[in-house]
Order: sequence, then C-alpha cells, then structure tokens
Amino acid sequence: MVWQKLLCIIIGYAFGLFQTGFIIGKIHNIDIREYGSGNSGTTNAMRTLGKKYGFITYFGDALKAVFAVILTYFIFRDICAGHMMVIALYTGLGVVLGHNFPFYMHFKGGKGIAASSGVIFSLVFFDWKFLALGFCTFFVVLAVSKYVSFSSLCLMTGFFIEMIVWGQLNMVQHLNADEKVEAYILVGIMTALSFIRHKDNIKRLANGTERKIGQKKEA
Repeated sequence: MVWQKLLCIIIGYAFGLFQTGFIIGKIHNIDIREYGSGNSGTTNAMRTLGKKYGFITYFGDALKAVFAVILTYFIFRDICAGHMMVIALYTGLGVVLGHNFPFYMHFKGGKGIAASSGVIFSLVFFDWKFLALGFCTFFVVLAVSKYVSFSSLCLMTGFFIEMIVWGQLNMVQHLNADEKVEAYILVGIMTALSFIRHKDNIKRLANGTERKIGQKKEA
C-alpha cells in the first residue's frame, strides 16, 4: 500500500493548495498575508476582510479536506478495502501540508486548523465520534476562554488523544489493529504542525497578550 499512501498525500496536497483566504484577498486586490498575523487562514481573513469572508474562508479550507477524502475514497475503496480510515488520514495530512506550505506562495500558507477540522469532519464517514467530541471540545473551550487559538489547539490535542485512547480500546471503526500506530503517528504529525504554526499565539497566550474573540486591536 506504499504507493497508494504516497498518492493520497499528493492528492491531499493538491487540494490543500486551494487557499481560500488568499484567493478572496486577491479578489479584493490585497495579499492577506501582508495584514494582521501574516497568514492566509480563517482568523486573519476574518480580522482583515470581515466576518463574512472569514466564514467563507473557513468553509472553503475545511471542505477541501472533505472533498479530498471523498475523492481518495472512490479511487481506493476497491483496492484498499478495509484500510480506508488510514487512507483518509494520509489524504488529510496531505491537505494540511498543502494548506500550511503551498509551494506557489513560497510555503507561506495558513495554520492548518480549518483544514484539520475538515479532516476530522471527513472521518464522520468512518466513525462519528471524532466529529462529535471535536465539535464539543472546540466550542466549549471557546465559550469559556474566548481564545480561538487556544480552542484550536485543544481541538487538535483532543483529536490526538481520542485517536490513541479509542484506538487502544478498539473503538475506532474501520481501523485495523496493525494500522493503529500508523494512525497515531499521522494524527500526531497534524497536531504537532498545529502547535508549530501557532508558536507565536502560544507565546502571546503565555504572556497574556493574545486577542480574545471579538476583542478589538488596541490603537
């Protein structure tokens, strides 16, 4: 299955290259990376272009992961029957890599949370638990903390922990016993990437200067 997994990463990366925020910014004659936090993700799009375009950016970046997983499902469902959970994770990792490091933008893309949430959403086709608990984790933490970055990191940390715990308890549907560690590693890489891309946010959270949702930037 080596070539199938590599092809999934390539297909995912190609989908990840669709940078919704960057494209919307170009339509408005700006490079969104020259404003705010300097990336092309949802939060920066919302702060730079407004809530409407921020939501469009989120759904565009999340849905590209869903579409990528659907495509690889139809490509490999016959030749990789019984391995589709790990196939979906390889595809998802490719999407996150394409979103975070698009070659045509000099590898300066988003932070990968919208794309990662799309990966989690796509797993509903295999096991609904990840979406249900992920949804609850993000919005409960956001309601309490008001920090989008912190909520996003909790989402990804929860995803990683859930994959390991449920995997060890044999509670992940369509995940073979010999693919458990592989799945843990793939989700672990996505989680690590989210922390790496949020390193500046983590520093601001630590020193109390991170902006809360709805908080206006000080003059």
